[in-house]
Amino acid sequence: MTDASALPGQPRGGALSGPATARAVNILAPNPSAMTLDGTNTWIVAEPDSDLAVVIDPGPLDDGHLRQVVATAERAGRRVALTLLTHGHPDHAEGAARFAELTGTHVRALDPALRLGDEGLGAGDVVRVGGLELRVVPTPGHTADSLCFHIPADRAVLTGDTVLGRGTTVVAHPDGRLGDYLDSLRRLRSLTVDDGVHTVLPGHGPVLEDAQGAVEFYLAHRAHRLAQIETAVENGHRTAPEIVAHVYADVDRSLWPAAELSVRAQLEYLRERGLIPD
Repeated sequence: MTDASALPGQPRGGALSGPATARAVNILAPNPSAMTLDGTNTWIVAEPDSDLAVVIDPGPLDDGHLRQVVATAERAGRRVALTLLTHGHPDHAEGAARFAELTGTHVRALDPALRLGDEGLGAGDVVRVGGLELRVVPTPGHTADSLCFHIPADRAVLTGDTVLGRGTTVVAHPDGRLGDYLDSLRRLRSLTVDDGVHTVLPGHGPVLEDAQGAVEFYLAHRAHRLAQIETAVENGHRTAPEIVAHVYADVDRSLWPAAELSVRAQLEYLRERGLIPD
């Protein structure tokens, strides 16, 4: 058995559902898969002494899960006052409209198509509810609309799919772009260095206790994959499926379609920089 402290980001052991920090509680959605790991993490975030809560990523359209999120907040003496989305993928956002019906809340997101209400989210925004402060961090790359939420009081960041609790993230080409993703990882690294963030509250998988270590691992992993793909192209592997079969040979084949999206994003990145031929 591998010691969790030796893994990238130092993933926390134990149940995924339940309190993660003084302000964040996770309710795990019942949608496990190769892509969603144990399922989607739906986060209830509130000041310890507040009767108002924010929910981030209600998850799939599963009425039982959505009602469980509401009931968990209510058992803690809180009313859900606002719903936020890290991005628009269905495993995070499909249940948002129904959740808004159950709670009477607005839904705020970067993508106007996902919003319910007049307010969106963007770089530099600060969301304040019941004394809670959430700082919006734009992190495009996994998708064009990806956001993270910095909780300064907990020295934590909610990362959606930008950083996972286990494994690495797909850059969902063509919407996702690798150059944007690398910039987003560097932005998160700055949070760990300049703002003291040490905890990652991911969209899937366990809480990570070493945010800087996790981000550094992601950056190193991407550099390694880029080098592998550049070499594969030099050796005559030209198409994304050919490169996946060569570079990802040790990866479960059920994940190859997702790996192909990332390979396409990496090929685009290398071509744009003149590192491989068009």
